[in-house]
Amino acid sequence: MPNHRKGRDFIARHGETVFNVAHRMQGDHPHTPLTRAGFAQADAMGAALRDLLGPKPALTLWSSSAGRALQTLAVICEHLELDWHQVKTDDRLVEIGMGAWSGRYYADLEKEVGGFLDHEHGLYSRPPEGGEWYDAIAKRVSAWLADTDQDPGDRLVIMHGMSSRILRGVMTNKDVMPQFNAPVAADLPQGSIVMIEQGLETTVHTGTGRHSAPA
Repeated sequence: MPNHRKGRDFIARHGETVFNVAHRMQGDHPHTPLTRAGFAQADAMGAALRDLLGPKPALTLWSSSAGRALQTLAVICEHLELDWHQVKTDDRLVEIGMGAWSGRYYADLEKEVGGFLDHEHGLYSRPPEGGEWYDAIAKRVSAWLADTDQDPGDRLVIMHGMSSRILRGVMTNKDVMPQFNAPVAADLPQGSIVMIEQGLETTVHTGTGRHSAPA
């Protein structure tokens, strides 16, 4: 979709959570708390953005409604001297829905179904009934982009591994990958931030967390 916004979009992936450490399928769980490493990653994200933008930058704050994204944003806001309570949340920014796989341990799924992860691309295979496929994520994040196109100036968006890759793919006009039915941006570790301006993406901070496969 064309990008009409004049401001810059800083798209960030939340820090490590207790589900990541336990190797459990996290998906669209509403709240899985950050670990100490996750908070340290959020600290590094906040410091990087402060170095880039300075204190009290003019940013529209957006977050997935999931607790781990909001926790990450809270730490970043301290660094930027911004009011966390000004954040706008939207369920369309949440992580991929995993249906019956939600909350399951990776090891158990591997024994039962095998091959649930495309290791080459770091993306899940199609989940069982009740789960979500990548074309559905592209549809919801595209709708969010259309509805927020008039946001003034720069904005910061905190979200998740899979859903942020689809959002970034849409925003940078990547080709649809036929095996996933959606445009997919490159995988980045937890705690990473990219800047997208007029369809061009630049990595402004690479996190120390896990990649998507399989964490």
